[in-house]
Amino acid sequence: MTAIYRAGIVGAGQIGRAHALGYQGVDSVEIVAVTEPNDRVRSEFQEQYQIPTGYTDIKEMMDQEDLDFVSICTWHLLHEPQTLLAASYLPKAIICEKPMTVGTASADRMIAECEEKHVKLVIGHQRRFYHSWTRARDLILEGVIGVPQMVTTKSGEGLLNCGTHVIDACRYLVGDPETDWVMGALERKTDRYEREVRIEDCCMALIQFEGGSQALVQSDLTPERWSVEEYQVRGTEGVLETDARSVRYLNGQTASWIELDLPTEDPWVLQAQATVAWFEGGDGHRGEARQARKAVDIMMALYQSARDHEVVRMPMEETGYPMDEMFAEGKLPVLEAGAYDIRSFLAMEPDDRARYNEMRGQGMRHKDIADAMNR
Repeated sequence: MTAIYRAGIVGAGQIGRAHALGYQGVDSVEIVAVTEPNDRVRSEFQEQYQIPTGYTDIKEMMDQEDLDFVSICTWHLLHEPQTLLAASYLPKAIICEKPMTVGTASADRMIAECEEKHVKLVIGHQRRFYHSWTRARDLILEGVIGVPQMVTTKSGEGLLNCGTHVIDACRYLVGDPETDWVMGALERKTDRYEREVRIEDCCMALIQFEGGSQALVQSDLTPERWSVEEYQVRGTEGVLETDARSVRYLNGQTASWIELDLPTEDPWVLQAQATVAWFEGGDGHRGEARQARKAVDIMMALYQSARDHEVVRMPMEETGYPMDEMFAEGKLPVLEAGAYDIRSFLAMEPDDRARYNEMRGQGMRHKDIADAMNR
């Protein structure tokens, strides 16, 4: 099929590459431009994905190119301004990476602007296209474990980073219910950041959904690395477990675990295909912004619960970023001095990144690596 849609990518880093592969899996889309301030990275990206034009900033690209689809693949605090800017040029759709943004007011501004401009807004919760997650969701909604009662999962590398996916997964697996309340706790003794946003050292949350099911989420409390995404869902009549590739369940009618062999497809390709289909008249999108906003709600409620030492009932009054508020209020004193960013390797030159990865492979903490590399 001849390409009929033009796509541009903002940010030529690791996740920008995933979006490029996603678009290349859709015959009707051609990537015509990328914007990236780092000349070397931009040039390599253009060569690898055969993109004809590169720019240093998003406005220049939007001024020069007539784009149908725009991917925002930059750091968290850029998501809102770049989405608002891109929407003003009236593309057909924007795919903005997760987390959608920091704070519910920011999320609401993104949604309002895109809806006013009739621009489809998708947030990069592409794991909703894992066949394992979707089959697990279907089985749960069919009642193979009875009424779902508790989803449990563990994550790492920051709540705003990988925790975004596990929060979203907990909702997706049990049918995307609304949230009644969140009870959260966190610890922050080091001066820890994630893509220039102040974050916790570790945290956990108990989430109550409408209808009675709950989720228990741990982040950075256990040795599991970010790549381990495993979920257990207990119901009134059984238990189901799923990860990125498999599903198994056990109930009163099964003599043993029923294990399902599922196909695997690139979720970024499926996300891009679904975005095109949504614009062309499809019935919604698994990652549409109003669903993603609910994951932001839960994360901000976790922080607000830790801030106020109480259950946060929805809708939440705080619309900013409670972590920054706690820091300003003196509730999170830094006991181990030295600011560091757990995703700093994304902006490193190749030699420094290799050194960083070597130390991470040895099990060193992010802060210890930052101290070692600054010597």
